[in-house]
Amino acid sequence: MNETTAVRAPVIRVGLISDTHSLLRREALDSLAGSDFLIHAGDIGNASILEQLAAIAPVTAVRGNNDGGAWAAAIPETDVLQVGEVVIYVIHDLGQLDIDPAAGGFQVVVSGHSHRPMHEMREGVLYMNPGSAGPRRFSLPISVAHLLVSGTEVRPQLIELNA
Repeated sequence: MNETTAVRAPVIRVGLISDTHSLLRREALDSLAGSDFLIHAGDIGNASILEQLAAIAPVTAVRGNNDGGAWAAAIPETDVLQVGEVVIYVIHDLGQLDIDPAAGGFQVVVSGHSHRPMHEMREGVLYMNPGSAGPRRFSLPISVAHLLVSGTEVRPQLIELNA
């Protein structure tokens, strides 16, 4: 009798943050610690935010509508991160999305802008917004998120911070 043991792909952790608006909370840094990659989905606020995040893991960042000045000029409006077999499209404002992610071969779209944490599947693509980790806006939560990637499987996790 032959037994076949399934070998599971390792889990790669992608930390997601957005809308820091120059405020990088200790709780956000603690929650993102241990990530293999980080994505900042815009409205960063200043270059020191990206420097602090880069001390944790490699950062993919996009420029938000509030990111101006010389420090932000080199930050793209959209970017792509490939994590193993999963391709992630990053944009600040989902309303500016001008591609068909499924047709483009993307499994995940990460955005910010609304300050509302959410994840949902649309036409086989996971849309993920980590919410805002910066100054509180209205009664919306302060949050970050993770994507747990294993092979082609992606599991989203929203994390509300006690801030």
